[in-house]
Amino acid sequence: MSAYAALTRANFRAAVRDKTTVFFTFAFPLLFLIVFGLIFQGQTVEDDGPPYINYIAPGVLSWGVGNAAMFGVAFTLMHWRRDDILRLIWRTPASLTSVLASRYAIAVGVGLAQAALFIGVALLPGFGLQLASGWPLVIPVLVLGITTFMALGLVVGSLADTPEAVAAIANCIMVPMAFLSGSFFPADLMPGWVRDLSLALPLRYFNDGVLGTLSETHHGSAADYALSCAGLIGFAALFALVAARTFRWSNRG
Repeated sequence: MSAYAALTRANFRAAVRDKTTVFFTFAFPLLFLIVFGLIFQGQTVEDDGPPYINYIAPGVLSWGVGNAAMFGVAFTLMHWRRDDILRLIWRTPASLTSVLASRYAIAVGVGLAQAALFIGVALLPGFGLQLASGWPLVIPVLVLGITTFMALGLVVGSLADTPEAVAAIANCIMVPMAFLSGSFFPADLMPGWVRDLSLALPLRYFNDGVLGTLSETHHGSAADYALSCAGLIGFAALFALVAARTFRWSNRG
C-alpha cells in the first residue's frame, strides 16, 4: 500500500470515528438553512423578486463547506504538530505531499457530501430551492472553494498551537467574512464600500460561484463563472504560499 493510500485510509478512519464532529459538520449549515428558511418562508428578496431561499441556500452552503474545510485541516494540523505526529511522519519515507494530498482527499469528500445533503434538504417543499438547469457546474466551484479554504486552514493550523487558538483565529476569519461576503443576505443590498471590500475576500467568490450555478433565479453568465473560479484559484495559490512559509513539523522547532 502506498503512503498516500495508507494516510488517506487513516485520515478517513479518524474522521468517522468522532461521531460528534461528523454530526455537527453536516448539521451546522443545515441549522442555518432551517432557521433562515422558517424566518423568511414565503418572502422575496425584493418586491416581486425571487424567493429568499434561492439566495440564502447557496450562500449558507458555500459558507458551511468553506467553514468545515478550514476548521477540519486547521485542527488536524495543529494536533499532528503538537503531538509530534508530523515529526514521526517526517522520519518515514512518506512525503509532505502525500500527507497533504491524503487530507485534501478527505476534505473534498466531506465537502461534496455536505453539499449533496444540503441541496437535497433545500429542495424539499418546505424550502423550495429552484435548482438551475446547469447545476452540475457547481461541482468545480465547490472543489475550488474547498481547496481555497483548506489552504487557509493550513495557515491557521500552522500559526495556532492549541485548539483554543485554532477556534479563535478561525472564527475571527469566518464569521465577519460571512456577513461581509453576502452569505446571509444579498450583496447588492449592502453599502457600496462593503461590496468593494468583499472583493478582497475569498468567500465572496465562493458565494458568487455557488449562487450563479445553483440558483435558477440568480443564474450567472460565463464571465461571472470564470471570475469566481479565477478568484478562488488566486486565493488558493496565495494561501498555499503563506502556508508553505509558515509550516512547522513540530512545536519544538
